[in-house]
Amino acid sequence: MTSKEEKLFQDRMSRHIDELRWLYMELYDNGSMFAELCQKLYDYAAERSAALKKRDLEREENPDWYKSNSLTGMMMYIDNFAGNLNGLREKLPYVEQAGVNLLHLMPFLDTVAERSDGGYAVADFRKVRADLGTMEDLEQLADVCHKKGISLCMDFVMNHTSQDHEWAQRARQGDGEYMSRYFFYSDPAIPAEYEKTVPQVFPSTAPGNFTWLDDCNHYVMTSFYPYQWDLNYQNPRVFNEMMYNFLFLANKGMDMIRIDAVPYIWKELGTDCRNLPQVHTIVRMMRIIGEIVCPGVILLGEVVMEPVKVVPYFGSIDKPECHLLYNVTTMCTTWHTVATRDMRLLRRQLDAVNALPKKYVFLNYLRCHDDIGWGLDYEWLKQSFGTDEVLHKRYLNDYFQGFTGDSNSRGELYNDDIASGDARLCGTTASLCGIEKAGFEQDHAAMERAVCFDLTLHAMMFMQTGIPMLYSGDELAQVNDYSYKDDPKKAADSRYLHRGKMRWELSERMHDLETPEGRVFCGLNALLALRGTCPAFGTEADVWTLDTGDDGLLAIGRYADGQKIIGVFNFTEWDKTVTFPHDSGEFKDMLTDKSYVLQDLSVPAYGFYYLEQRSEA
Repeated sequence: MTSKEEKLFQDRMSRHIDELRWLYMELYDNGSMFAELCQKLYDYAAERSAALKKRDLEREENPDWYKSNSLTGMMMYIDNFAGNLNGLREKLPYVEQAGVNLLHLMPFLDTVAERSDGGYAVADFRKVRADLGTMEDLEQLADVCHKKGISLCMDFVMNHTSQDHEWAQRARQGDGEYMSRYFFYSDPAIPAEYEKTVPQVFPSTAPGNFTWLDDCNHYVMTSFYPYQWDLNYQNPRVFNEMMYNFLFLANKGMDMIRIDAVPYIWKELGTDCRNLPQVHTIVRMMRIIGEIVCPGVILLGEVVMEPVKVVPYFGSIDKPECHLLYNVTTMCTTWHTVATRDMRLLRRQLDAVNALPKKYVFLNYLRCHDDIGWGLDYEWLKQSFGTDEVLHKRYLNDYFQGFTGDSNSRGELYNDDIASGDARLCGTTASLCGIEKAGFEQDHAAMERAVCFDLTLHAMMFMQTGIPMLYSGDELAQVNDYSYKDDPKKAADSRYLHRGKMRWELSERMHDLETPEGRVFCGLNALLALRGTCPAFGTEADVWTLDTGDDGLLAIGRYADGQKIIGVFNFTEWDKTVTFPHDSGEFKDMLTDKSYVLQDLSVPAYGFYYLEQRSEA
């Protein structure tokens, strides 16, 4: 490091060292391991490239860069989207045309390709999966992306490693040092005690929380799958080494690190091994380490709970943890609204999010790589409507398979548990909105309604505060890919229904407004352009819901800098009329420039409005 860089590092270290030492010693009480960690922080800071150091400085000057309403994400599997990392680099002009400037790359680190887990069983944190390229290719992609104003996000799987990881292999051979990095027990009584209090993640496809290893006569903790071995963060060596992996990957040009399965990181006998206080200590230390070495990198926490319950993972104002969290519950509640044509639960959910401090920023989405789990507020549904949880989940799953409720959706179940009647749901946005069915039946009127509904759901998602994240293919109305059934490695996992390969022939029609692909692509482009330039879409805007007098109509208001926007969204197949008595004067349709008053406003079936009114700020 130059003397200037050395001083900058020491300044950052001095701001954080006392708290980092206190947290580390409270958790581990190991001075030599803490000293090693501090030395490694210096080493990784020194190794950071000049371009990334410059990026760090720019983002320190603008620490809220990730809160910009001009930021739009797209998540993708590299192989499905473009073959490999170099292929993705060649597709960046398309990414730019889609209005996307944040790429969430699904797991790409070395793993055993034969497994159907999406790459979450990492065999080597310092190596890219061979068929996708090399670390050098990743660095080149990051460099080109940064020059184009595109940020990169990756998954950091820190809860577990693959059983093929070097640590796991050495543990399996009986090396005590490496066995201590996992949870190994020869006495079955200890796993049995854990099972008394720890819920199962996949009770039907991967039951239990431990796997018996015949070759070494031990049980090992495997919360998710038998080949994913949980790491023991009570061992400071595990924490240190995983932080070194984190910094290694940050130094390859990542702008956002998604921490997978955050609540599971700390395990303790006699608890449910979820959301324990030590998890927050670890995430806080990770935040500090990032601010010392790579302050341009932000942390996205994967915490699958309703927003009011995930708030602790943001930390506090003076001791922040994650920069961003997923808004999972609003996503699944949106699809609940699609099936019931009743927005009351969704409105309640949005009101809860809008009541949170504006400094809390969520990542919003309609669909992702995973299934839709029906984690709804069943207590409220039961109290309000007498809803039975099991029967309601069955209705939702039947609806999205196209079996009931005058449904036009086409989806499939995942992890169908016959005993409990529970299941999760798979399908692309387009197929769940009816585009697949309309195309198969060559029903032009139905296709028009389905395309409108697809755009309406995206428009509603864009009205939420935070970063909108598209799933690749959704921008072209790509439908379900049933070819996964022909692949023995994937046939048992219905999530591959919506993880199909990008159909690049569809992009040839992305500007043809006579096609579903063109309608959706251009429609999303127009919405994102508005979102990126209007102050009322900013994270500091006031946001509220409005009373529509109709359970099928949702209305959201936003205000900032003299701009008021009211979004109205029709979740039904019927035209609706609505009046907003407290919003007088003339409003302009932001997409057509037509003028409206908000009395007896006609909202078409499955349609929406973005209505704007300007005043002096």
